[in-house]
Amino acid sequence: QVQPVESGGGLVQAGGSLRLSCAASGRTFNSYTMGWFRQAPGKEREFVAGITWSLNTDYTDSVKGRFTISRDKAENTVYLQMNSLKPEDTAVYYCAIDFTRPLRVSRSRNDYGYWGQGTQVTVSS
Repeated sequence: QVQPVESGGGLVQAGGSLRLSCAASGRTFNSYTMGWFRQAPGKEREFVAGITWSLNTDYTDSVKGRFTISRDKAENTVYLQMNSLKPEDTAVYYCAIDFTRPLRVSRSRNDYGYWGQGTQVTVSS
């Protein structure tokens, strides 16, 4: 019933910034966690950041201090502000929704039932 749709990816030089957005189309429940994952070629999809309904957040260590996740509940939209980008941030970024765990952010892919199509982020040196 819910389809996340990402946007905002692109090509940026190292040190630059991008702002990703993810809008959940269709009917949504009020209480859910939204997260961002990324996948580089040849690697598994990894957790980047997440935010709960109560606005608790979690970030993987490699992006702490550089990325900020936020959400607009009224518009069912989550954002990922990415600053000080590094070449190793290059990946396809996916938005995902976890309806089962609204109070705490999970870093496990298995806890997220709905996934977007992904948006490419490329950081050049």
